[in-house]
Amino acid sequence: MEKTDLLLKNIDWLITMNGDRQIIKDGALAIRGDRILDIGKSSILSQNYSAGVELDCRDKVVVPGLIDAHVHSAFQMSRGLADEVGDQAFLFERMYPYEGCLDDEDTYWSATLCGLELLKHGVTCFIDPGNYEIEQTARAVEKAGMRCVLSKSSLDIAKSAYGSLPAKFIETTDQCLERSEDLIKRWHGKADGRMRVFLSFRGLNNSTDALITGMKQLADKYRTGVQSHCAFAQKTRDASIAKYGLGEVERLQKLGVLGSNMVLAHLGWLNPKELLLLKEYEVKGVACPSSSLHNGYGNLKMNTIPLLLEMGVPIGLGSDHASSGIIDITLEMLLVATTLKEIRLDPKIMSPETVLEMATVNGAQCALWEDEIGSLEIGKKADVTIFDTLRPEWQPLYANPLVNLVYSATGSSVDTVIVDGKILLEKGQALTIDEEEVYAKVKAISGKILKKTNLAEKIRPLWPIV
Repeated sequence: MEKTDLLLKNIDWLITMNGDRQIIKDGALAIRGDRILDIGKSSILSQNYSAGVELDCRDKVVVPGLIDAHVHSAFQMSRGLADEVGDQAFLFERMYPYEGCLDDEDTYWSATLCGLELLKHGVTCFIDPGNYEIEQTARAVEKAGMRCVLSKSSLDIAKSAYGSLPAKFIETTDQCLERSEDLIKRWHGKADGRMRVFLSFRGLNNSTDALITGMKQLADKYRTGVQSHCAFAQKTRDASIAKYGLGEVERLQKLGVLGSNMVLAHLGWLNPKELLLLKEYEVKGVACPSSSLHNGYGNLKMNTIPLLLEMGVPIGLGSDHASSGIIDITLEMLLVATTLKEIRLDPKIMSPETVLEMATVNGAQCALWEDEIGSLEIGKKADVTIFDTLRPEWQPLYANPLVNLVYSATGSSVDTVIVDGKILLEKGQALTIDEEEVYAKVKAISGKILKKTNLAEKIRPLWPIV
């Protein structure tokens, strides 16, 4: 018998997400180091391999490590600070003041809390659109053992028709570019290859043409990605048209920056020409359903996501931020599937197969990492998420585990998470993050944040507290 490091055997349902989208009943997965060595029937692999660690996966559903393609780790402690306020007030009266008050320690523990919630819900890799203490996010992710795409947040227009930025955010174009390039030099490829760095101009209406083109040039120079929020609200679309005479994607096309290494989040308020431009230039996109639903952005109502998917544009799935409530990609799959069925009055649209692709293979394309993650195949990275089906929300499980996964399960049914062949979560318990320490730190820091933001009176319930 050939020796290997880790053997997952007796897997009830092994969903490979390979090119043929094969689902293996009574499957097995052999892992050596950080790579998948073999995959197939449990009866065969159990005879061919002996492993230092064997996991019996009876009553389990195994999928590739889930990918959250857009989540602000620095916003993790903003949960409860920005509800029922609308898109403009959400940013300029709540989130920007919150983010502006964060120091290094706050950002580190916010990122650690985010990593903990992602891990416990089966996410092995996430794309962070950036913050202003991004070094702390990198430290937190490195310690947690996860995979991540980092970015430094960059904006060089202090005031736009959409609002004014906190002083902490204000940088010159040159400062934005220099500091972002420095982050690439320090962290791209680090943490045993689990860390990559994208460029990020965070919002088009607060970014000059020079910043946007400069970011794209740096991304091309270092053969990495460039990302931004785009067309996430009617007001951002209207502000772009008022100032530039063009929608946001049309503006990007005019600047010559659209390309296969660009990732744009939200993509709700687009015109037909912009849909075609995204296809033509092979741009990647990310849908953030809970964010739009929580804040009433209208992104799902605008119906761009199923159209883009049908056109062949890779659309990943993102939870966006804790201020919208959930950091759970499994629930995001439910929301994007069922909300669009309701809007389109079509129960066949957004199948479970489609939305699982968004959370795996499409997310890997958004991270520009599809050669190594997003599917369970020989030679790829050993990033694995294991769901426990001995839970009421998973039963009964008939002939299609994808139905249970998307329509009834939550991320809380995740049992085990593996990244680079290392077990980071086992039986629902994090092995690389001290949960008790995180909760104690967050309780202490959240009190300070409430004082610094002066939001206490604005977030009280409508009902009396006695």
